[in-house]
Amino acid sequence: MSLLKFIENQETYFKSGDTLPISKRKRLLKNLKKHILINEKKIYKALNDDLRKSNFETFVTEIGILITEIDIVLNKIDKWAKKKRVKSSLLNFPSSDYVLSQPYGKVLIISPWNYPFQLALLPLISAIAAGNTVVLKPSELAPNTSNLIKKFIEEIFDRSHALVVEGGADTATKLLEIRWDYIFFTGSVKIGKIIALAAAKHLTPTTLELGGKSPCIVDDTIDLKLASRRIVWGKFLNAGQTCVAPDLLIVKKNTKDKLVHHLIEEIKKAYGKNPKESEDYPRIVNKINLSRLSKLIQDTKILIGGEYDSETCYFSPTIIDEPRIDSPIMSEEIFGPILLIISYDDENQIEKLISRYEKPLALYVFSTDKKFSERIIRNFIFGGGAINDTIIHAGNPNLPFGGVGHSGIGAYHGKASFDLFSHQKSIVEKGNWIDIKIRYAPYKGKLGIVKKFFKYLS
Repeated sequence: MSLLKFIENQETYFKSGDTLPISKRKRLLKNLKKHILINEKKIYKALNDDLRKSNFETFVTEIGILITEIDIVLNKIDKWAKKKRVKSSLLNFPSSDYVLSQPYGKVLIISPWNYPFQLALLPLISAIAAGNTVVLKPSELAPNTSNLIKKFIEEIFDRSHALVVEGGADTATKLLEIRWDYIFFTGSVKIGKIIALAAAKHLTPTTLELGGKSPCIVDDTIDLKLASRRIVWGKFLNAGQTCVAPDLLIVKKNTKDKLVHHLIEEIKKAYGKNPKESEDYPRIVNKINLSRLSKLIQDTKILIGGEYDSETCYFSPTIIDEPRIDSPIMSEEIFGPILLIISYDDENQIEKLISRYEKPLALYVFSTDKKFSERIIRNFIFGGGAINDTIIHAGNPNLPFGGVGHSGIGAYHGKASFDLFSHQKSIVEKGNWIDIKIRYAPYKGKLGIVKKFFKYLS
């Protein structure tokens, strides 16, 4: 059966109303959770084969997040899907007013390779919970995980309800030629613009989860050893291939040397003297990305790391000292295990540096000076972040996750996900026991009365 025929079947299936019963949505998500738990070892193997992730990292950043998300949906979906009564307006008296969450219809999800299991299934969970049908295209750069996801979905869902389409850029291009009711994309800014352009042809609403050069600011009041431990964890998790990883470390000049010392020590504690031998240190997804990273560190001052192996796609945890502002490594998101350090003397320098870039997906600040932290958080526009830690905000399902401007459009996780994949339909149910006739023509002599009424409303 052709792809177009499958998608036509999804449209017919959605119109039948079979995606709507809450009991069915719950049953399917329970079944997905069961599949994930039963096949935990297969998931570990797929992620290890694709990115050499450890079991611990796979559970914490992929499996655990999905199980938590499903549990939240199962516990809350009845409440989320109910009519939400709102206060009626006197202009509509007498009436009963409410908001109804309604699915969009056919949803296309295009997911990335860096967290290939979680970032494919989390939006699928949300779209199904909201009552939509789904076509999911996982990343071809994580083929083992993609194939496992395809098997899961085929075992759980009717293809008219949820379908996995594997393939590369050509497949994505064909999918984008089709008119969808909603598109959800996670990936680079460059591809995000292509997605937005394709969606604009049909005025299709989109969520774009992108990235950017996320800064991490460290002042001279913080415990540098603790800050270093948290920065190293957030930066080198998944070998730096995380959209919210700190990309640029902006540190008070008088503490830079001490911070660098602690960073190096924490890298050694985490991954040993030779991270290549560590079971906990992942690999770069492919040779193309490894080559890109190796070119970025050319003509830079390397404080630690800089080693790489094209055969195994290993790239060591690397720290670069004071890169030139006009250098290639400062012009793009790194998306790898390279941490840049630039020192500052005053807050004006921080603002000048961050303002060079588009609004980032994340921003972090390490300080015990609450006024300083508050100024940083309020003065800069970014997707989300943390004070005195890194990337942890992305793991809280109660916090909407998403970017702003070039770092993304829309936010999801938890209830925000259900709302994202639901159109909020406003309804006024008018009473018939009385009909206030002042709104009807002819209007002669009524304007003064209406003005007084509006003044009363305000």
